[in-house]
Amino acid sequence: MRLTCNEAEARAVADLIVETFDPAQTAASAFEKQPNASQSAGQWTVEVYFGFEPDKAVLRDLVTVAAGPQIAQAITFDRIERADWISASLAGFDPVRAGRFLVIGSHARQAVRPNDIVIEIEAALAFGTGHHGTTLGCLLALDRLARTSRPRRILDVGTGSGILAIAAAKRWKRRVAAGDLDETAIATARSNAIRNGARPFVRPVRASGTKNPALAGRYDLILANILAGPLKRLAPELARAAAPGAVLVLSGLLAPDVAGVVAVYRDHGFGLRRRDLSADWATLTFCRHRR
Repeated sequence: MRLTCNEAEARAVADLIVETFDPAQTAASAFEKQPNASQSAGQWTVEVYFGFEPDKAVLRDLVTVAAGPQIAQAITFDRIERADWISASLAGFDPVRAGRFLVIGSHARQAVRPNDIVIEIEAALAFGTGHHGTTLGCLLALDRLARTSRPRRILDVGTGSGILAIAAAKRWKRRVAAGDLDETAIATARSNAIRNGARPFVRPVRASGTKNPALAGRYDLILANILAGPLKRLAPELARAAAPGAVLVLSGLLAPDVAGVVAVYRDHGFGLRRRDLSADWATLTFCRHRR
């Protein structure tokens, strides 16, 4: 599903759809269009991808609530076949640098330099190749942490393509507990872990949040690159999983979402250490208060 509107309407539509549909089968994004000769500045696009056939009438009703009937009637729908999605994901997949981390496709191995920590990803069907502001922000946060920290137990919640779990495993040579609700993401993360020689350290499991016995315990470093709404709901769960003094890296939220997320995690014993912005997306680094 795709539509064009202003920024406030785009954010309202994306938020409403994320809250309405199963996040394991729905992904929504809102972003500003680059103006050209025939377009004015300030236009935003909302794109929503469904893993099922959505009810178009229901979607138009939701958009009417969030942005009005005129925009609801201008919605366009399309079907993307799996093979086309993979091709589109890899098209223009240039190497991405985040400190010592280098994320590449197999076609770009010539970009590797000495001392790079290489993560080779074939984008496939899971979110997270390093190009998105949230993934890049998390990789930069990991690179900074690696200069001063050596976490013993690491957890990646909502692992997606597995890129963050693989990065942490390769940087610290530690086992990284990783979970995701989506079976396709789990399969992709496993494949990427094997591709990167990280299979001994990264064995993703199906889990909603931390709800899998394989993810039980207390962790020194927790990563969660999801969305603002789920991050808020996960706060009590992540607080229970965080050891005293643990570092928590959160992303998947836009700049306007930061204050609300910080307030929720402050109430659960976390202090904000750093906030970073990349392409309007925020990455937050917290530290769990010692008791």
